[in-house]
Amino acid sequence: MSTSEPAVAATSPRPKLSGAGLIYALAAYVLWGVLPIYFVALAPANAFEIVAWRIVFSLVFCAVLLTVTRGWRPFFAIARQPRLLFIMALAGVLIYINWQTFVLAAVSGHVVEGALGYFINPIVTVLLGVLVLRERLRPAQWVAIAISAIAVIVLAVGYGSVPWIALILALSFGFYGLIKKRVGPSVDSVSGLTLETVWLTPVAVAQILVVSSTVGLTFGTVGTWHTVAMLSAGVVTAVPLLLFASAARRLPLTVMGFVQYLAPIMQLAFGVAIMHEPMPPERWFGFALVWLALGILTLDMVIAGRSSRRASARTA
Repeated sequence: MSTSEPAVAATSPRPKLSGAGLIYALAAYVLWGVLPIYFVALAPANAFEIVAWRIVFSLVFCAVLLTVTRGWRPFFAIARQPRLLFIMALAGVLIYINWQTFVLAAVSGHVVEGALGYFINPIVTVLLGVLVLRERLRPAQWVAIAISAIAVIVLAVGYGSVPWIALILALSFGFYGLIKKRVGPSVDSVSGLTLETVWLTPVAVAQILVVSSTVGLTFGTVGTWHTVAMLSAGVVTAVPLLLFASAARRLPLTVMGFVQYLAPIMQLAFGVAIMHEPMPPERWFGFALVWLALGILTLDMVIAGRSSRRASARTA
C-alpha cells in the first residue's frame, strides 16, 4: 500500500461520484492486491535484494516521470527546503520499513499476516489522529478501536506470538500516511516518492553489496523474464500510487474507504487459497473481529459524512 501499500488519503473529497475515479481506485487497489504474487514470482531473489532493486528502479522511473511531465522545477523547489527534505527523509525511513516487512512477509509464507496489517491500518490511522493530532473520536470509533485491540489479543493467541508483521505494517504505514497528510499541500506524489527513494538509495546500494558478497545476486543471472520482472519494480511501485492519487482527487473519502479493503482481501485469499497458509478457527475469529471493527468504523464514517452534508446544505 504507499507509497506502495494501501490506505485512504487525507484529501478533500469531491461530493459527486466519478466513474473515472472509481476505475482509478479499483485499478490501484487491485495492483496492490496482487503484489504478493509478484514478489513470490521473483524467487530465488531474497527480500533484501528485491527491496534494494525496488528502490533503485523506483528512482529511475520517477526520474523518467519528472522528465516527461516537466516536473523537475517543482521537484528542485521542494528539494531546496531543508524542512521538507528532513520530513521526506523520515517518510523514506517509514516506507522502507513497510516495504521490507511486506516483502519479507510475502516471500516467507506470511501473506495472511501481511493482509491483516492492512486491515488494521485504518484503525491505526484513527488512533494516530487522537494521539498525534488531538482529534476527538465519536463513540463508534472508540468501540472500533476497542474491538481491534481485542482482535490483536485473539490473534496473538492464535499465532502463538504477537502478530509483529501485521503491527509493523499497520504502524509504519499509519505514521507514513500521517507525514504525507502534513506535507500533502506542499509535495506532489511523484516529487515525494522521488525524494524518498533518493534518501533510500544509499541503503539500497548497501543491501545490493551485502547480498552480492554473501548469497549472491540473482538480478540478470536467472533468466530474461526474471530480469524483466525485477526491472519492472519501479513501475509496479509508482503506477498504483499515481492511480491512487488520481482517484483520491475524484472520489468521496467514504468511497475510497470502502475500496481500500479490496487489496487486503485479495492478499488474504492468495495466502489461504494459493499459498495454503494455516488459518485455524482462532485466526478466523480474530480476523472476524477486525472486520467487525472496520464495519463499525466505515458505517460511522458514512453516517458522519451524510450528517455533515446535511448541515452544510442547511447553512448554504
